[in-house]
Amino acid sequence: MVIHKGLGPGLLESVYQKILVYELRKRGLRVEEEVPIAVRWDEIEMDLGFRADLIVEGKVIVELKSVEKTASVHRKQVLTYLKVSGLRVGLLINFGEALLKDGVCRLVNRFDE
Repeated sequence: MVIHKGLGPGLLESVYQKILVYELRKRGLRVEEEVPIAVRWDEIEMDLGFRADLIVEGKVIVELKSVEKTASVHRKQVLTYLKVSGLRVGLLINFGEALLKDGVCRLVNRFDE
């Protein structure tokens, strides 16, 4: 919220990502950027299925956007990332919203239930 309040919407996703990584690390959290996640298909592991924008503390995938409005496909994207990675929790954060609270969506991997 501090980043959005300080900079506002409209910058490139990469700018918000770098600043968010800095702020999270400043708070003592372990953050990995652009993490390649392999996809397994038919007993074959594809080296790169996708790159997670951020993985925080090895537990939470954070997908960043900087668009006027997120689409339902963005939520589906995060859910698929969770399924493929085996992680349980994801955050979709859209810095393009006028109010950041309207751009944060928490998603949970319920594929095993």
